[in-house]
Parts: sequence; C-alpha cells; structure tokens
Amino acid sequence: MSARERLTDALYGLGWSTVKKLPEPLAVRLGRTLADLVWKRRGKGVLRLEGNYARVVPGASPERLAELSRAGMRSYLRYWMESFRLPAWSAERVRGGFAPDDVHHLTDGLASGRGVVLALPHLANWDLAGAWVTTALETPFTTVAERLKPETLYDRFVAYREGLGMEVLPHSGGSAFGTLARRLRDGGLVCLVADRDLSSSGVEVEFFGETARMPAGPALLAQQTGALLLPVTLWYDGSPVMRGRVHPPIEVPATGTRPEKTSVMTQALADAFASGIADHPEDWHMLQRLWLADLEPRPERAGRAGQEAEGDAA
Repeated sequence: MSARERLTDALYGLGWSTVKKLPEPLAVRLGRTLADLVWKRRGKGVLRLEGNYARVVPGASPERLAELSRAGMRSYLRYWMESFRLPAWSAERVRGGFAPDDVHHLTDGLASGRGVVLALPHLANWDLAGAWVTTALETPFTTVAERLKPETLYDRFVAYREGLGMEVLPHSGGSAFGTLARRLRDGGLVCLVADRDLSSSGVEVEFFGETARMPAGPALLAQQTGALLLPVTLWYDGSPVMRGRVHPPIEVPATGTRPEKTSVMTQALADAFASGIADHPEDWHMLQRLWLADLEPRPERAGRAGQEAEGDAA
C-alpha cells in the first residue's frame, strides 16, 4: 500500500469514526467550510464539475458556472457529512430524512413479486435513499460497489453499506450480474447507481445533446428477469430533508433484438436522469469525465456486453 493510499484510508476512517459523533449543526458547518475551501483551490475535480455543468446548463456564463460549482461542492460535502453520520442515525432520523414522491411505483412493484431494479444517477445522497428503503420500507436490497484502492478502503465502504442493511457485491469478478438476476427472480430489490459506465461494455446514449456511455446492466436485468426498471432522482431543497422521485417504469420494447431493446431502455433511463439533473444541477456530483468527447480512447474488452451489472461506490 502506497503512502497516498494509507492516507486516503486513514482520512475516510477518521470521517466515519469522528464526524458521526459531532452535533448535526456542527457537522453541517464543517461540511460547508470544507466545500468552500476545496472550491477555492480550483482543483481538477472542481474544474471537471464545471465542465460537466456547462453541458447541463448550456449558455451559462463563467460566473454562473462558478456559482453552480460552489453549490455543487457544498452539496457533495453534505453527502459526505451525512454518509459519515448515517451509521449513528436512529431509525426515526432515517425515516424523517428522506421524502420521496411516487413511492407507489416501488411498493406496487415489490408487491407484485416481479422484482424491482432501482437505477439512480449521482444525485444528492443515494446512500441515505438506500437506508430509507431498508428502514422505512423494511426492504433489504442488493447493490454493487466498485473495487477501490486500497483494499482496506473498499472494505470500509462495504462494511458501511452492509451496516445500513444492503447486500454489497463487488463490481469486478464477473459474478455480480448472475447474483443480481437471482435476487430479482426471487422478487427482490436491486439498486444501482447507473449514470457512469465503469466498463467498456456500456451503451451509448444522448445525454444533454452529446454522446455519453451508460451501463447496460439495469436494462439487461429487467429484460432477463422480468423485473420492473424504475429510475430514481434525488435532490436537496435547502432543508435537512432530502427529496426524491420514483419515476414510472421503463418498459421492455415489444420488438427488436436484445441490444436494440437495451439501447432504447438505457436511453429512456438517461432521459429520466437528465430531467432530474436539469432541475437540480448543483446536486449532481459528477466530478469525473462522462461524455465520450472528454474521454481518452481505451481498448475494448473482450466478452459479451452486459455480463456484469454496473454500480458505483461513491
């Protein structure tokens, strides 16, 4: 393990061990202070965030983009402050911390026994939404996590999410897709963060007028198992309570090949994500390159598309 990796692991460990003990108002102020410090440094992450916002808000002035990126970093640090504190939240606090609209799409789907795939972008706090599902709805679910370095950091994230009631599978290794499919055939729930492709087997979509690549896993799982595919978008509204919406199901097209159906469904997923991001761009925590025009060429991996479902650790 390199010195940088040891430092990264230690900082995350400090966050989960220390921040959760702080009074909530102090944690909120700390998060905002750290966000403003990072924003003022104008590092790669902040500049990438502004570049991504430039596509979401076309025609925005440099001043407007700077304003958005500052709000975006504050939202991002709110995510981290909440996540560090979530293991210490009471069940009542978790239930009161999230107010989603149209949850009937989820509860009706689960009641039907078909299984449900919830797909989310990197909006607001997806971990809080997951904790709300396991607490308020008393429904466990399965997700996947990107393997992080060092391995001890990955283990921290897995332990954190398992502590919130989630079953966590590693993204790499090739076995995640089969396990997710089995959970869905049993009528279970799968939740995937799905606005960034972590492989070379993703589906090209039009996203805010340009081409991006998003994971095929959610659409393929719905096709293969008969599960409902439900997009979810999240946002903060200035209060301590996070808001969200469960969108109507994305149907499997009646005709077409599997790749054609996957393409149509993934585009519909991207459109649902775009609607939520356009309404609340400052809550979209995309500090990485996303659009193909920004990505460096990379060799295609062998193997059929869709052999693994996509997810994200943070």
